[in-house]
Amino acid sequence: SDAICNFVICNDSSLRSQPIIFNPDFFVEKLRHEKPEVFTELVVSNITRLIDLPGAELAQLMGEEDPKLPGANSTASGFFRSLMSLKRKEKGVVFGSPLTEEGIAQVSQLIEYLHKNLRAEGLFRVPGNSIRQQILKDALNSGTDIDLDSGEFHSNDVATLLKMFLGELPEPLLTHKHFHAHLKIADLTLFDEKGNKTSTPDKERQIEALQLLFLILPAPNRSLLKLLLDLLYQTAKKQDKNKMSAHNLALMFAPHILWPRNVTANDLQENITKLNNGVTFMIKHSQKLFKAPVYIRECARLHYLGSRAHTSKDDLDLLTSSGSKELQPLKSQKRSRLDSCHQEETQQRTEEALKELFLHVHNMPDSAKKKKLIRQFNKHPTALTPGSDVPTSPAPRRTRSRSFSGLIKRKVLGTPVILERKSRDSTPEPVRVSKENVQLLQKCGSPAHMSQAKLKSLEGQKEGSCRRMRARLLSKDSSSL
Repeated sequence: SDAICNFVICNDSSLRSQPIIFNPDFFVEKLRHEKPEVFTELVVSNITRLIDLPGAELAQLMGEEDPKLPGANSTASGFFRSLMSLKRKEKGVVFGSPLTEEGIAQVSQLIEYLHKNLRAEGLFRVPGNSIRQQILKDALNSGTDIDLDSGEFHSNDVATLLKMFLGELPEPLLTHKHFHAHLKIADLTLFDEKGNKTSTPDKERQIEALQLLFLILPAPNRSLLKLLLDLLYQTAKKQDKNKMSAHNLALMFAPHILWPRNVTANDLQENITKLNNGVTFMIKHSQKLFKAPVYIRECARLHYLGSRAHTSKDDLDLLTSSGSKELQPLKSQKRSRLDSCHQEETQQRTEEALKELFLHVHNMPDSAKKKKLIRQFNKHPTALTPGSDVPTSPAPRRTRSRSFSGLIKRKVLGTPVILERKSRDSTPEPVRVSKENVQLLQKCGSPAHMSQAKLKSLEGQKEGSCRRMRARLLSKDSSSL
C-alpha cells in the first residue's frame, strides 16, 4: 500500500492502446515516500513563509513537541481519554482504532453509497435509526461484506455512522499537530493599498497554505480526507434538494475532523467561528487542495533528475537566441577562411590552365593566329605564364585620358594639368643627360650624381651655344650672298 506505483506486464494488445495517465505529483510522492525528512523540511519552510508560527507552534507542527491544546488539563478530558484508550485495546475493530488502510477500505463503502443518495433532505443532520446503525457498525468491525443497496439501511443511517467513525478516531482527521496552523490560515486576509490588514480573506494564500499542510498529513489521513471532502463538495452542489450547504456541512463535521479531542465549545470560545469557516472553505475548494504547488513539484523533480533533466524547447530557443551574438563572429571568421581558401584554389586552377594554354600556343607553327594569341597574352602581364619570363616590349604608356572630361581639362588648362599630375608622382622621373653634357661634366669635375636644377641649367647653356652658332652661319651665308 505504501508503494509509489505498480508496474503490471500485460500481454493483451487491446489494453496496450489505452492512454497512459501521467501523475504530475509523481516526484512529490516519491520524495515523500523515500526521504520524508527532506520532504517535510521543504514543505514546512514554505508554510512558514505564508503563516507566522512561533517557535513552540512550529515545533508542534514538526512533531518535536507534544501539541498544547485547549482543555487538555480538564478532568473531563482525562475521562474521555481513558474511555477511548479502552476502546482502542479491542483487536480487529474499525471504530475507535487508529486510522489504517483497512479501516479506510471499510469506510469507503459508506462513502460510495452516500454518493448515490445525495438528494436525501437533511443528509448528515437528520439522525438515523440507532438499531440499524449498530448492526451496520458490527458488520464493519467484523469485516463482513455488506450490501448497502439491498434497502435494509437508510441513507441517514449511513451518514450518521460515517460521522460516528470520524468522531471515535483517537485524534481528529486533521491531527492535533496541525491545529494551530489551521487557526493561522483562517486569519490570512488581504491588505489594502496602504498595507493595512483588511477583513477580506486572502483565498489564494489560504489555498496554497492548505495545499502545503495537506502534503505533510499522514498518508491514511490524507487519503480519507480527500474522499470525505469530495463527498461533502458533491453534497453541497445538490443543496437545492438536500438543503445542506457547505456551511451547514462544516457545522456537522468540524467537531469530528478539526476540533481537538475531548473539548467543549467553551474550551474553544472565539476559535469556533474560525474553525467552522475553515472547514467551509475546505469544502468549497476541495478540488484544488490536493494538488502540490508548482514549485514543490519542480523541487522534487530536480531532486531526482538534477543535471539529467531534459531541456525543453523553450530553453533551447532561449539558449540559441542568447548565444547567437557570440556565434556570429565565429561564423564570419569561418566563412572568410573558407572564402579565401576557395579563392586561392580557384586562382591556382586558373593559373595552371593558362600555363597549359600558353604552352599549346607556343608550340603552334608560326602563323598570324599564333601572333594574335601571343599579343592577347602580352596584354595580361600579371598572368603567371611560362612566357612571362620572356622579355616582351612594354605597352606604350598613355599619358592622355580617353574620357571626354579629361579632354576638356587638357584643352582648358593645358600644361598645368600635366604638371599637376607629375607633381603627384612620388618618384621623380630621371633627367636624361646627353653625351655632350656628360663630357662637359667630366671636364668640370662634378660628381656623377647632380641635382636636377643644375642639369637643366647645363642644357640651357647648350641650347644657347647652338643658337649662337646658327646665327654665325646665317651671317656668313648672308655676307657671301
